[in-house]
Amino acid sequence: MSNYAVLVIVTSHDRVADGMRTGVWLEEFAIPYERFLAKGYAVTIASPAGGETPIDARSLKSINTEKHAGAIDALMMTTALAEVDPDGFDAVFVPGGHGPMFDLANNPRVAAVIASFFEAGKPVASLCHGPACLVGVKLADGRALVDGRRLTAFSDAEERQAGLDVHMPFLLESALRKAGARYEAAEAWQKKVVVDHQLITGQNPASSAEVAENLIHAVERGRAAA
Repeated sequence: MSNYAVLVIVTSHDRVADGMRTGVWLEEFAIPYERFLAKGYAVTIASPAGGETPIDARSLKSINTEKHAGAIDALMMTTALAEVDPDGFDAVFVPGGHGPMFDLANNPRVAAVIASFFEAGKPVASLCHGPACLVGVKLADGRALVDGRRLTAFSDAEERQAGLDVHMPFLLESALRKAGARYEAAEAWQKKVVVDHQLITGQNPASSAEVAENLIHAVERGRAAA
């Protein structure tokens, strides 16, 4: 068995607008989670509120829920992020869904946890809307974590095509660019993963497996050097 431990941070937010529910996008959680378990990693799932994490119902239509029943069960009882000590983990991973746009962005506890991993030279991986967790993260020198760093995330074009741009508190690509990120994207809905030292980001659900494999490589091959 591996002695590596990964912290997965998921959203607690369950709605985009009145009558429009959201949460974590199951594929983006389940595929990496299962890859980590297959490697023998200890995985802790945490969220801002703890307890059950909402799953975006739309994401259940694009994945075999029976095959991923274990991942679904794992989202039923998460640890409150306030109770997590980042020092006990080798890497952190944040999947998307629209929920993170509301409760992981500009969240002081989330920002502190992400910054602690990054400044310790540990891998920080995030996917689709998960990079909302990077918005508002400042390092010890006061600089935005994303400033000058290559990354990707759900594009503004994809958000508009999904018809949810008007319901978002901000557009993720635009916010990351404003903070100084060197944002990159593939065509809408195409796989795209960017690795900048220990920062690993994926553009959309199609990028789930590749983000997971890059995180595994970073943990095991020392690509966490800042």
